[in-house]
Amino acid sequence: VQLVEAGGGLVQPGGSLRLSCGHSDLPFTTYAMSWYRDAAGKARQLVASLHKHEGPANYADSVKGRFTISGDSAKKVVYLQMDDLKPEDTAVYLCNAAGPVIGVGLTEFWGRGTQVTVSS
Repeated sequence: VQLVEAGGGLVQPGGSLRLSCGHSDLPFTTYAMSWYRDAAGKARQLVASLHKHEGPANYADSVKGRFTISGDSAKKVVYLQMDDLKPEDTAVYLCNAAGPVIGVGLTEFWGRGTQVTVSS
């Protein structure tokens, strides 16, 4: 399974970015698609998750009301719309797909990440 993120970049505070995560076929019948972020000196943080590609969605308190996760199962893509970005949102954003695989158990796949830098 391959997951490839895109859409990161440099943006000013208050600006917006939309990240995308394209993926190959998933070996799950039930799963969650999530965005995590790695910020310098901090533990990896779960930013948002989505049950399959439709929902429900869950968000970290720090991004509620500013970020929106969505997906399209036919296009095999998950998005993270990020609005009103703040310097503390600066991080590498990683896409994750997780679900149970018969005979294996909970299995996760990760993308390599895309850098988001919020700075004036």
